[in-house]
Amino acid sequence: MTQKNNLPNWVNQFELLVSTDEDETKNEEMEALLKDNMQRADFTEGEVFKGTIVGVNDDFVTVDIGYKQEGLVFAKEFRNYDGSMKVALGDEVDVYIEKLESSLGNLVLSKDKAEIIQAWDRISDACEKGSPVQGTVMAKVKGGLSVDIGVKAFLPGSQVDLRAIKNLDKYIGKTMEFKVIKFNKKRGNIVLSRRAILSEERNKLRDETLGQIQEGMIVKGIVKNITDYGAFIDLGGVDGLLHITDMSWGRVKHPSNIVSVGDEIDVKVLKYDQSKERVSLGLKQVQPNPWESAESRYEIGAKVSGEIVSIKDYGIFLELDDGIEGLIHVSEMSWTQKPKVPAKDYNVGDKVEAVVLEVDIENKRISLGLKQLQPNPWDKLVTNYSAGKVVEGTVKSVVDFGAFVDIGENIDALIHVSDISWTKKNVQPNEYFKEGEKVKAVVLLVDPENQKFCLGIKQLEEDPWKRIEERMPVGSMVEGEVVRVTEFGAFVELETGIEGLIHISELSEERVEKATDVINKGDKVKSIVISIDKEAKKIALSIKALDSENLGSYKQEKVEAATLAEKFKDLNIQTTNDSSGE
Repeated sequence: MTQKNNLPNWVNQFELLVSTDEDETKNEEMEALLKDNMQRADFTEGEVFKGTIVGVNDDFVTVDIGYKQEGLVFAKEFRNYDGSMKVALGDEVDVYIEKLESSLGNLVLSKDKAEIIQAWDRISDACEKGSPVQGTVMAKVKGGLSVDIGVKAFLPGSQVDLRAIKNLDKYIGKTMEFKVIKFNKKRGNIVLSRRAILSEERNKLRDETLGQIQEGMIVKGIVKNITDYGAFIDLGGVDGLLHITDMSWGRVKHPSNIVSVGDEIDVKVLKYDQSKERVSLGLKQVQPNPWESAESRYEIGAKVSGEIVSIKDYGIFLELDDGIEGLIHVSEMSWTQKPKVPAKDYNVGDKVEAVVLEVDIENKRISLGLKQLQPNPWDKLVTNYSAGKVVEGTVKSVVDFGAFVDIGENIDALIHVSDISWTKKNVQPNEYFKEGEKVKAVVLLVDPENQKFCLGIKQLEEDPWKRIEERMPVGSMVEGEVVRVTEFGAFVELETGIEGLIHISELSEERVEKATDVINKGDKVKSIVISIDKEAKKIALSIKALDSENLGSYKQEKVEAATLAEKFKDLNIQTTNDSSGE
């Protein structure tokens, strides 16, 4: 039996009770262990020793390496990424002696440095050969992530992925492969890169993808990035551009309304430039073109409904279906009102009903109408207002070219300036009309096709030119007042609004150089009617024809002209009826 005085002196200070054979056996084992440790080589700083965990708390783990006192290791060196402990009491671990005796007199150990020293050869070899190492992301640290590859290593944020990652927390706890891109044995620093691994994989995959890709094929891809003009799709090592115009057959406000980063989508290869390694993709081309069936779905005259997607000065666009839009032009919004300003009456997003007017498949256009949903007031006008009917209405407005009159219909009628007076020239409508006053007029025209409703007030009286030849036959003498004198003659007012021209050559038997030498404005003159042109509303007068001899010659010329006209008339009839054409 081993006695207490056979133990080391520092043990004798403790009282050991030996009461059973089992206790005595334990004491013998303890004695042997202590003797064995005492016979080991000297403990030196900077060396790695194996020890047993004899204590664990929140701050430190106590390890017995057989030294005269137990050593302390920071507990954080034994924690998992979630804060739990990797070890328990009784576990054996390798530790590195940092200090045999600190300022507090304790043995300072490090588990991390022991692992670094043990793993250094493996890590150094991996760095030199470029071979990957496996590790688990432990925690987020300043500038990147802390990774356990057997020892703690640093993974910079820029080396986590091929693109910048904002949220590094999602990698904590994940086990991945890395490349060692930098290490310092003296300081124990190791820098890793996952980006290098991904880049190699991407390049390999890129070569495979480029070797298989062809225009027209449909491939799967992942949305990698979104811009204002489209989205970049990762096809497997190769990025293709999905332009905004190729995302949908319909209108796309922004690419983010169609796809999101990370989405897996089927796209069609529209163009592949092998020399530049550029791939253009289409998403809408994977779906049927809605315009191919538009003609059968949208028959002319059919009633449709849609949502306003765009408002322009010239009309509004309705989305009738995905990729199908129709235009309601301002001219098709109302039968009676002037073209509207669409932005005042409609808003994007409004639901609107309309009628299909035209379908142009080739140019991908559908014309729609709003007014066609209401009865056409022009049809009523044609029925109720025939030409020549006298109506009464209220003057709504006076303009430079006439006046608009309300006769109790939805459509205003126009009295044009040319239909105000038979005889007066340069008529000013505001001299004849005042807004709000009653006026009578004659219906001249109702034209639904061109949307014209025309009235006239001069037609309430007979055209004074209609019977002008009865009142002033050629050869008759007339009297009037000179109202204008020009270089080529003088104008004489014969009746109100009826004027005749005395050409300068007809002022006198003698040669007249200047009209004002023989006639002036305001003069009362007599003259002979020498010709009448009712169509052009022109009367030619002559003073020199007052002479009986001259008057006779004018009458003779008139008779001869009339006789000749009759002869030609008869000849024309005969020629027309002659089937031989001779």
